[in-house]
Amino acid sequence: METANGLRNNLLDKVDEVELVKHHFRTMFTAGMGFFTDAYDLFIIGVVIALLTPIWHLTTAEVAFLGGSSLIAAAFGAYFFGRISDIFGRKAIYGLEVIILTVGAVGSAFSQDITQLIIWRIILGIGIGGDYPISAIIMSEYSNRKDRGKLVSMVFSLQGIGLIVGPMVAILILMLGVPHDIAWRILLGLGAIPAASVIYLRRKIKETPYYSLGVKGDVYSTVAAINDITGANIKTDDNVASKLADSYLNGVVKLKTKWQDIFKYPNNLRLLGTAGSWFLLDWAFYGNSISWPLVMKSVMPHATFIQSLAASTIVFVVFAAPFYWLAAFSMDKLGRKFIQILGFLGMALCYLIISLTSFGGYELIPAMFILVFGVSYIFVEFGPNTTTFVYPSEVFPTPIRGMGDGISAGTGKAGAFLGTMLFPFLLATIKIQGTFMVLVIISFLGAILTAFALPETKEMSLRDAAEEEKYVKGEGLPSVISK
Repeated sequence: METANGLRNNLLDKVDEVELVKHHFRTMFTAGMGFFTDAYDLFIIGVVIALLTPIWHLTTAEVAFLGGSSLIAAAFGAYFFGRISDIFGRKAIYGLEVIILTVGAVGSAFSQDITQLIIWRIILGIGIGGDYPISAIIMSEYSNRKDRGKLVSMVFSLQGIGLIVGPMVAILILMLGVPHDIAWRILLGLGAIPAASVIYLRRKIKETPYYSLGVKGDVYSTVAAINDITGANIKTDDNVASKLADSYLNGVVKLKTKWQDIFKYPNNLRLLGTAGSWFLLDWAFYGNSISWPLVMKSVMPHATFIQSLAASTIVFVVFAAPFYWLAAFSMDKLGRKFIQILGFLGMALCYLIISLTSFGGYELIPAMFILVFGVSYIFVEFGPNTTTFVYPSEVFPTPIRGMGDGISAGTGKAGAFLGTMLFPFLLATIKIQGTFMVLVIISFLGAILTAFALPETKEMSLRDAAEEEKYVKGEGLPSVISK
């Protein structure tokens, strides 16, 4: 006789202990293209705002709402898709979020006024928000134990490429002499292409072994997914499996977790850590990134728009994109907690330098500002911007992992919305020095919260990282798998 927990561990060990295989990289690409698109769509709006403001005579309030509309919608999308992924499964809904994203991008490009554009950006944002928990969880639940941090981070690291492509495409279009009233439509419409390219791949992906076994108690689907990952030829004993399907598998192998458990210890403390740190990071990160043209206008008032875009591209190429990947390849060695705390403290230091050198009027020369601001991006990417994506996909039990990740990502996007909405007003009222001092406080709070609320999960199985053993009912049953 084999216990239910023994059966479950027997199967999931095959996922956790397999070496890196092509299935991991195929899944990473399928999930990662969504984040390339997410980054492009979220950050290109800063360029679009700069182009549209003189054309549509946008007010400060309209600029703030246009910049933040997709972010608050992303918060809803993350909450919604995260929760329904626990109810219906990861596979059942994977791909729907990029369909919504594609439709939103196309609709945005054909908007006729600010109201229409905001509505389409809201639709786009729902798709972006849904992509965060589902892609992270699917990659996490398909990853092996030793490389999970790297693989989940690599999904997110494609955001770094999207950050570069956005301003480069904008520079190219503007240098070609495309009129501004057409250029902004092209920039928004291009966001539909990479999203549409992975719809088919996402709809074809198999259910993850962790979900099919831990939530559905489905040995057949679990074995099929494991064979797909590992290339093995595990077989099920059909007679035993079918006989036990109702009496054992659906009642024993499934984890005994209710949605309310997300608010019980230790899940509630972890949720505070994942959601709170993501909220603080996105407040700081999205506020100054989406409002980059406004920042550069304060720093380089006489620069042309293309010169400002070129400066932002240099920052992303030199200081941001490489450090996504450095974080990814360090995640399973240095650990999530160390990287996140280091990143928050580094951000706080850089923002403090900018703030202190700005009192009494701006004194830091543009080149020095770009250097210090660029270094802050090193700590953002080799820090909480990457780790906040990884953590929620690991620290919650499988039946409520989508809910925990969705709440975390959604709260992060609420912070991004708040930061984006407030940033133009803060720049106008308390100037650069006051605005960046606010970011100092936010970053320092992120480091404290990480140290207090989050565990280290490097090289742990998802079962151990989420403490799933306490939710397994151990009853004896015959073995249902054989090689």
